[in-house]
Amino acid sequence: MIPWEHLDTATVPDGGGELKLMRRGGEYSIMSGSIELMNSRLSGSEQALATLVCDRLGAKAHILIGGYGMGFTLRAALAVLGPAARVTVGELVPAVVDWARGPMAQLTAGCLEDPRVSVVIGDVGELIAAANGAYDAIALDVDNGPEGLSRKANDGLYDRAGLAAARKALTPGGILAVWSSAPSAAFSQRLRRAGFSVEEVKVRAGGGKRGARHVIWLATRPA
Repeated sequence: MIPWEHLDTATVPDGGGELKLMRRGGEYSIMSGSIELMNSRLSGSEQALATLVCDRLGAKAHILIGGYGMGFTLRAALAVLGPAARVTVGELVPAVVDWARGPMAQLTAGCLEDPRVSVVIGDVGELIAAANGAYDAIALDVDNGPEGLSRKANDGLYDRAGLAAARKALTPGGILAVWSSAPSAAFSQRLRRAGFSVEEVKVRAGGGKRGARHVIWLATRPA
C-alpha cells in the first residue's frame, strides 16, 4: 500500500489548531489533528451542496460559498451556473488556497481563475454580516457543520445571531445551505425559529450509494 505523505501544515486563525495536507498517490486528505475533514475520493456530498442549491435558483445567481476545502462545491456550482452568475468564496485559511493552486492544482482544474469567481481570504461570518440582501444563496461547508471540531468561533455561524445575519444577507427567496457530517434536530429547530422554511436532505459522501451519510439543510428565506 502507498504510504501517506505529509505535504504541508497550516495554522487556523483564532486558536483553531492546525490543518495538515496529506497525499497518497493521487488521493488527497485534509486533516485536523487525527480527524479527516475531507478526502478527494469522497466528494459527493460537497458537490450536492452546490447542485441542490443551483437547481433551485436561476442561472444568474450570486452565491457565497463558505469554505473552499478542495473546491468540490465551487466546481459543481460553476458547472451548472450561467455566464452571468457570480460566486464569492470565503476561505479563512490562506494556505488552503495556496494548496489549491499548488499541490492540488490538478483537482482545482482552474476554477479559481474562472471570471465568475471572487476569492476573499477571511472569516465568512464577516462577509455574511456585512451583506444586506446581497446573495441569492449562501452555501456553508465550515468545520464539519453545526457541531464544529476545529474552531470555536465557527459556532457563531450556526447560532441564533449567525442565522439572523444569514437571513438578512439573502435576497427574498434566497437559500442558506448548510453541510454537516451528521444530523441535528436542534439545528433544524433553530433554523425554523430564525424564520426559514427548512428541508433536510441526506446525501452520500461518495455520491450515489457510496460512503457515509451526510446532511444538507436547505433553509429558504420567505419571499
